Amino acid sequence: MSERAFFLEVADRWWLVIIRGVAAIIFGVLTLVYPVMSLMVLVTLFGAWCLIDGVSEIVMAYRHARTGTPWGWLLFEGIVSMAAAAFALLWPDITAVALLIVIAARAVLAGIAQIVMAVRLRKHIRHEWLLGVSGIVSIAFGVLLVLFPGPGALALLWYIGGFAIVFGALLIALGLRLERWRRSTQRTVPPEAIPTQA
Repeated sequence: MSERAFFLEVADRWWLVIIRGVAAIIFGVLTLVYPVMSLMVLVTLFGAWCLIDGVSEIVMAYRHARTGTPWGWLLFEGIVSMAAAAFALLWPDITAVALLIVIAARAVLAGIAQIVMAVRLRKHIRHEWLLGVSGIVSIAFGVLLVLFPGPGALALLWYIGGFAIVFGALLIALGLRLERWRRSTQRTVPPEAIPTQA
């Protein structure tokens, strides 16, 4: 299957990108609105966010694999998110330092995967920079968490909440852009050139 057909397949799943963005924003808002929450509640919220994010990515990877389109980076990002979710949900009494390391590692690895996808997207759609920026923001956030962990739990909450909102907004903008590109492409591409959904 051609690379263009691959991105048509990606665009057909634009709503999954938006779900990921909405989940990130909800997590970020809850983190900022309830800054006095216990560490255990924060860990649970983080785990739930990673679980939704990971399931969405693995579903996309599975559908791409069934249609013969590249899926490795989607699966990689999904596995990273699911591993972070499992770590958070199976060990809810995790310390603040351990939670910071898990969040930072997930942010860096997910950011790398997003930048790789953005590089591939640049030949096919405009505003692919949204995905690239979200990857850069994710990596920068992970690095900053390790270098400047903040004076305490409250600073950590602000870091995490702010990042999640910005990251979610970028994903929603990308999802909407993918949906517009899909509609405009389907008007200009013969039906037989558009991959069917599995």
